[in-house]
Amino acid sequence: MLRLKDPQLTLWDALLPSDLVQLNPELARVDELLEDDKFMAPFISRFDARLGRPTIPIETYLRLMYLKHRYGLGYEVLVQEVNDSIKWRRFCRIPLTQKVPHATTLIKLTKRCGPGVVEELNKALVQEAREKKIIRGRKLQVDTTVVEANIHHPTDAGLLADGVRVITRTVKKIQEAGVTLAGTFHNRQRSIKKRIYAINKVLKHRSNEAYQEVREITGAILKTTRKVIAEATCIVREAKDTLQQQGDQIKGKIHALVQTLEETISRTEKIVTQTAAVQEGNLHLPDRMVSIFDPDARPIKRGKANAPVEFGYKVLLQEVEHKIITGYKVLRGNPADDTLLFGAVEDHTETFNHPPHALAADRGFGGSGNENGCHQLGVKQVSLPRKGKISKARKAYQSQSWFKRLQRWRAGGEATISLLKRKYGLRRSLSRGYEGTTTWVGYGILAYNLHRLATIV
Repeated sequence: MLRLKDPQLTLWDALLPSDLVQLNPELARVDELLEDDKFMAPFISRFDARLGRPTIPIETYLRLMYLKHRYGLGYEVLVQEVNDSIKWRRFCRIPLTQKVPHATTLIKLTKRCGPGVVEELNKALVQEAREKKIIRGRKLQVDTTVVEANIHHPTDAGLLADGVRVITRTVKKIQEAGVTLAGTFHNRQRSIKKRIYAINKVLKHRSNEAYQEVREITGAILKTTRKVIAEATCIVREAKDTLQQQGDQIKGKIHALVQTLEETISRTEKIVTQTAAVQEGNLHLPDRMVSIFDPDARPIKRGKANAPVEFGYKVLLQEVEHKIITGYKVLRGNPADDTLLFGAVEDHTETFNHPPHALAADRGFGGSGNENGCHQLGVKQVSLPRKGKISKARKAYQSQSWFKRLQRWRAGGEATISLLKRKYGLRRSLSRGYEGTTTWVGYGILAYNLHRLATIV
């Protein structure tokens, strides 16, 4: 059951001195921005207002998520900090006589809402800024960055070991749950761990012979993983037969364990396939899995000296005047930047009901035909540096004052990306999967935009 707002504060809250409950200017302005009913609409369309267990008040949830991403707090630390601060309690609309919502409650509600809710919240905030004429959408700059997945550095042997470990752990849980299994399952984690240690010792030599020896050890781990998959597949088949025979007598937790085991086997099989290809000498795999825990994450090569390859998701950001982010898109894989430009302009036109007067982007977006295409979409000034060697005429065109002015403005967008990474969690997503990362990025941008608007007005 949906609860939008909490009843009025208690008598104890009214007796507190004003100095203890007065919010600082930033929180007071954010509180005023979140008071708009637009922010309740995404939740109203997804929750029943009469049936089910009551949710925490949505106004409280929104303010808690702002504090979490504004200050980079974990759920448990967030609950502790709000519980200890009278001002943060007042900001989150939590009376002194009530408990702060538990961390697991916030986690479950965030998963239940998913990326769709936070996307609508960001759109509602941009719409509010438009109505108050803070932004007009006359200028647009587009850029991309990478949000790293919360995974360890992937290696073929390490990924195989992860698959074997998760499969063994899940099979053990199924057996402990009381499911009768006739087939045997051998725990091979110890042998794989010994081979991982052997790889670490061999890599200290840093020679071509060491590389060949590592490939041999990886081949042995590959054979062991195939045996584990074969035994686990038989376990899944037997467990499904048992579930079908006993029917309603089996708990839902066992169904979930069997489903988890099946998914893990599927992911491990993909890792086995790509490892076998590497063993044969094929080092160029187009859709390479880099984690069994975050199967949608991909290697992204950006050409940076300190990080040649990053593992995670590419994010497209659209920024207008006053450094407000009006649009974002989390992308799977590493699509070329020049293929994303037209979509960004069309999204901007849909948001503001008119195309931007000026557009600025870096050289990566300067593909053939992009400049003319943007002019056809209604953009008057397009500041897109061309790739490669340019002619004298093009050099003179890019030396015009308006072109250089837009490029200087675009360079300021790098500072925005840096701020998002340092202060709002866009360096690394602690939520796994494509949907989890999209939700994480969305709340980070929502907190950033709220803070920007609070400081502007």
